[in-house]
Amino acid sequence: MDELLFLAHRIPYPPRKGDKIRSYHLLRALTSHYRVHLGAFIDDEADRAHVGTVAAMCGGETCLVRLDPITTKLRALKGLFTGQALTLPYYDHPRMRDWVASLLERHPIRRVVVYSAAPAQFILDGDPAIRRVIDFVDVDSAKWAAYAEQRRGWARWLYRREARLLLEAERAMAARCDAALFVSAPEAALFGQLAPECAAKTGYWENGVDVAFFSPDRDYPNPYAAGDLPLVFTGAMDYWPNVDAVTWFAHEVFGVIREQEPRARFVIVGGRPVPEVLRLQGLPGVTVTGHVVDVRPWIVWSKAAVAPLRIARGVQNKVLEAMAMARPVLATSQAMEGIRHDARMRRWVADSPDELIDKGLALLAGADEGESGCGRLGRALVERDYQWERHLAHVLAVVDGN
Repeated sequence: MDELLFLAHRIPYPPRKGDKIRSYHLLRALTSHYRVHLGAFIDDEADRAHVGTVAAMCGGETCLVRLDPITTKLRALKGLFTGQALTLPYYDHPRMRDWVASLLERHPIRRVVVYSAAPAQFILDGDPAIRRVIDFVDVDSAKWAAYAEQRRGWARWLYRREARLLLEAERAMAARCDAALFVSAPEAALFGQLAPECAAKTGYWENGVDVAFFSPDRDYPNPYAAGDLPLVFTGAMDYWPNVDAVTWFAHEVFGVIREQEPRARFVIVGGRPVPEVLRLQGLPGVTVTGHVVDVRPWIVWSKAAVAPLRIARGVQNKVLEAMAMARPVLATSQAMEGIRHDARMRRWVADSPDELIDKGLALLAGADEGESGCGRLGRALVERDYQWERHLAHVLAVVDGN
């Protein structure tokens, strides 16, 4: 079996959040065709418990480096003096750099797959015969540019700087790799515009859903109180676009919904909620659960999932999972941008608070119930178009050079 090096900015297990879901399925596909050596970072102490599981998946060597939050931030600040995007020195850990160099000397590795931009810095030099494929997932530089528009003062300056310098790095990485992949056609098209010199080698592979696991036809315990009419948001609650989304929705949309429908509940489900999110529990009808073992009951027993993202790139797993659970999704256009969907599902897409209020009240009143509703349309769509196996077959062909 041929050997392959897979580098990721975060340990690809457990698959409970967006980037780790995608990297986990990518790793599984690669291990079915190659003996995989894995280098990745650990930024959550709880993930240490899964080191053995990941090592057993790979078959090759593993280097899983714990990122100390203080050291990494200090290392990132070096970028201010070296003219780099701060993302790069943040992940430039000497142990990982030395391991990659040693591994490539000791093993006959002819293929390297990099997940996200940061780890690419370890493999850009060296043997030109090695096939290098980078899965950027999103155009992260564009995300930093969007962050800048939401900030003021020094934060806006810093985020604009990061957007500019990270785009320079992304272009350089793509130029030195054999293929650059993204999560959706719009993301790939955007990068093609930003880096026209790399357009010919730029492609995409879409996320998928485990439709057997995310099935609405199983028996799930109801986590809500009798009489509640819940709108549910799922996602990592230390991720700023999610924090911005739930904060904005709670203050600008849900408050009015609650006034008109006192049984309405806005339930925020996701681990590591930051103080800004925890404070939302002081608002009438808002619940912050923190980490839950299984998100499926919270989704399937809701009246609708909500995805009020104002900053979003690529494909939102939270939307695909809600669709797989046959729930309608009240979403902004940005949250739906990367997802191919039936035009009838636009019924619940809006960007202004007034429209979201009206649509939210309609959903709470049962406007989407029945076999012809958007919930069932969404389930049918993910069964047809968002199976992991179909998308991963394309990735394996790219890695193989076909």
